[in-house]
Amino acid sequence: GGYISNSAVKKSISALNAHYKGSGFGFKLKQIKRKKNTNWFKKMKGNPTDSYMIAMKNALHTGGASTLNVYTVDFADNTLGLAAFPWDYYGFPKRDGVVLQYNAYPGGSYKNYNQGKVLTHEVAHWLGVYHTFQGGSCSGMGDYVVDTPQQSTVSWGCPASKDSCPSIGGGDNIHNFMDYTYDKCKTKFTKGQMTRATQMSNSYRF
Repeated sequence: GGYISNSAVKKSISALNAHYKGSGFGFKLKQIKRKKNTNWFKKMKGNPTDSYMIAMKNALHTGGASTLNVYTVDFADNTLGLAAFPWDYYGFPKRDGVVLQYNAYPGGSYKNYNQGKVLTHEVAHWLGVYHTFQGGSCSGMGDYVVDTPQQSTVSWGCPASKDSCPSIGGGDNIHNFMDYTYDKCKTKFTKGQMTRATQMSNSYRF
């Protein structure tokens, strides 16, 4: 089954708060709901317009723009997580929240992504932060954050180093929560990312 324990939920929130320590953001558990629906759990794909995802959120979403709804499923397409951006809330309030691969929690069975950092990554999207490789280019605005070096490609695994924009300098953000490296390699947000999260969430969520 896909139910995760109350303990796993609490560990996830503890990890989330640890990763956001000093940022001004904090998270607390309000309630846990469990709903058995095989289609939602097994057939959902990582696409915000997926019919199963829309049906699930329409049925289960609670609270307003500042309420973080987290749903756990076993994605059919190997997606690890998906989040709604804050500026989408007022057009599609029921579609808000984060959908998470059910076994990617701290101590879970999903190899290399079981320290709770998938949730940390997706919550940053929910707060308005982009990937460090946003735009896939060595020019342009990228992730709209000044203190993340320009990065044109996704990072996988746990590389010792990587620089997809060598002419610019700075190296890729392989230890940043907003890249795709293994959980053990992701350790930080930048000050600029949390400034953007504060600005975007103040504009659209709080």
